[in-house]
Amino acid sequence: MKKVCVLNMKGGVAKTTTAIHLAAGLAREGHRVLLIDSDPQGNVGHGFGVAISPPTIREVLLGECRPEDAIVAMIRERLDFLPATPSAFGVERQLADEARPEASLTRRLAPVAGYDTVVIDTSPSMSLLTFNALLYADALVIPVAMDQMSIIGARQTMNGVQEVHQLWPDRRLEVLAVVPTFVNVSRVATRATLSALDQDPVLGPHIFRHGIRQCLDLTYAAARGQTIWEYAPRSHAAEDFDLFVDHARRALTKRSTSIPR
Repeated sequence: MKKVCVLNMKGGVAKTTTAIHLAAGLAREGHRVLLIDSDPQGNVGHGFGVAISPPTIREVLLGECRPEDAIVAMIRERLDFLPATPSAFGVERQLADEARPEASLTRRLAPVAGYDTVVIDTSPSMSLLTFNALLYADALVIPVAMDQMSIIGARQTMNGVQEVHQLWPDRRLEVLAVVPTFVNVSRVATRATLSALDQDPVLGPHIFRHGIRQCLDLTYAAARGQTIWEYAPRSHAAEDFDLFVDHARRALTKRSTSIPR
């Protein structure tokens, strides 16, 4: 069971959109997928048009219910969902008294099986919930919007991953892809950001070079609680996410790209 964390320390980079479409895209290709929302904002549920009520990831992390009791089955064919709500904002304080609270997600989800891939959406901060996601995962996707602050966020993300390696050297976390988002090559900012990513010694080797083009259909799809394939299957974004999901699937199979230590 491969476990992929989608993370950038900078918000507004299409992180949740990337997580949704990676999970839904793999499910469309025949994978059994579990999508976990570890961001208390709970935007994944909105993105799928799923009404969320307890139990959620909060109750799972606190040991108040079994994972299977909180998982919403079949939000799409072959795609299950462990949701989050704003109630999870206080969970870090409640976990503080536990032994190794950073491994709570790994412990609580140990019984979960039967999936080919788990995809985890995260909040844009190196919080305890994010550390839990990184310790649970074995692969990383970093979306990067077309601005300098997003690159800084991606570098901070890599620094956080290096900290995880130093504190928990037994954990192996590989970079699956650095994904340019909101790509519009007619804009100077896009060209400058892509050039900076190419030249970055840590991020550059992992770039999904096609990227995800800027596309209003993604906004409209999210507003309707649909994926891009459901809302606009012939759009640029649908084509781009098709290519990215295929790239991710092949990378998950090969598992040959690792974060420098």
